[in-house]
Amino acid sequence: MTVPQLISVLLVDDEPRFRSGLRTLLNFYNQQGSLRFDIVGEAANADQALQLMLEQKPALILMDLSLGESDGINALLRLGELSYKGKVLVLSAHREDEWVFRAMQAGACGYVFKDRIATQLYEAITTVINDQVYLSPEVATNFFRLFHFYAGHSLQACQAIHLTSREQEVLHWLVQGASNEEIAKKLYVTVATVKAHLTAIFEKLGVNSRTQAIVKALKLGLVCA
Repeated sequence: MTVPQLISVLLVDDEPRFRSGLRTLLNFYNQQGSLRFDIVGEAANADQALQLMLEQKPALILMDLSLGESDGINALLRLGELSYKGKVLVLSAHREDEWVFRAMQAGACGYVFKDRIATQLYEAITTVINDQVYLSPEVATNFFRLFHFYAGHSLQACQAIHLTSREQEVLHWLVQGASNEEIAKKLYVTVATVKAHLTAIFEKLGVNSRTQAIVKALKLGLVCA
């Protein structure tokens, strides 16, 4: 008899009811499939998730992107900086192209819309656990739409202007209308660091204001509005 593979899982979502639903679903899978899931922790925000990752080293993290005041995209980036070796599967209500693209770019191994979890979660988990990327057809359409945009415009433009990856992140949030304080919080840096990045961005773009930077970034295709 084949012994089911045991997968340690960390649940990251700011809604206790949603985490409870995930526990119920994973327990159901434990009775039905060839995988067994051991939930080693639950987190309601990015800081808790990062701490539990360091303590428990789960093989799989099921993560929302909206974590109260936290930002799941930046949590993904932090996981990469901390050399997390497991897999992250994003479970999100965000269906916008930009969210899908940025999540995958930040290190997610798959993306599932929350209203598709009941039918797609098990397949998504088995896919990422086997070192493959999971994107349902509807999600893949969103991802590759942005991929082609960035491949054709943004990446070449960023290289030509010599923006660093961190400057690209600051520019992205600037275009989204975020204040210096909001950008600092999203990127886990100080306001002074954000100001330094903006000074460098303005110099490279040849502009003198936030508005001019936003207009030029959109004109050059450095970011997608």
